[in-house]
Order: sequence, then structure tokens, then C-alpha cells
Amino acid sequence: MPRVKYRDADIDVMARMMRAEAEGEGKQGMLYVGNVIVNRAIADCLDFRDVRTINDVIFQVQGNNYSFEAVQKGNLFYQRARPTEKRLAKQNLDHWREHPAKFALWYFNPYAPCPPTWYGQPFTGQYKDHCFYEPLAGTCESVYIG
Repeated sequence: MPRVKYRDADIDVMARMMRAEAEGEGKQGMLYVGNVIVNRAIADCLDFRDVRTINDVIFQVQGNNYSFEAVQKGNLFYQRARPTEKRLAKQNLDHWREHPAKFALWYFNPYAPCPPTWYGQPFTGQYKDHCFYEPLAGTCESVYIG
């Protein structure tokens, strides 16, 4: 059973986002970004109460900006999804979760050492240039399901 309901169009848009956000970090880095995307679709808490689909997650606007910078600025995001990224996206949607992004709802590249918290959320680990953060204990139980 997949972690979240999805259609072929979801695989495509997620694959494009994974590539745009983490192509330089290889397949593993793209899988971690995919974890965050799926986790946001599952999480019924914090900033993610109104996002239930992959498309909702990818195109979510927070504070007058898209949550994912690549939607606004990413040339890679607007290129056709490649078979490799589609396979990775499908892995995330179906089952793949791994530390440090296993329960993460946020990631960013600080161009410096990862801070211990980001907007009050605890640091869970780093992969190459991306720092990953999961919700504070007791604030988002739904992200730990599935």
C-alpha cells in the first residue's frame, strides 16, 4: 500500500521537484527530498493542514512565496521528468523512508553548518548540503504514521 494516494501526474511533478532541489546530491539526496514531499502530504499539522496531495505540497504558498523555491526560480523544475527521477519518486510514494529525512518536514541548504533548530524545529541530520528538520515532539504525530 502506498504511503499516500497518487496518480501518474503526481509522480511526474514530484520527480521534477526532486531533481530541481537535489540533482547535485545524487539519487540519495533526491530520495531525501522526496521523503519531505510525501511527509508533508501525510502530515495533518502545523503548516501542512491543508495540503493532502502531492500537487498541493509542490505548489503550496506560504508567506506569499512558494514553499519550494524551484517552483518560482527553477529551470530544472520546468523540464521534462526523466525516468530515473520518476523511479525515485515512485519509491518514495510507495514505501521509501530513511534517516535523516524519515520524519522530516523541512530541509534547506544553509551554505554554512546546519543550525541545531530551524524555526524552532529540531535538526535530524545532514546529507551533503541539505539540513533536515522534523517537528518538535508532540506537535505532529501524523508524520510518524505510515
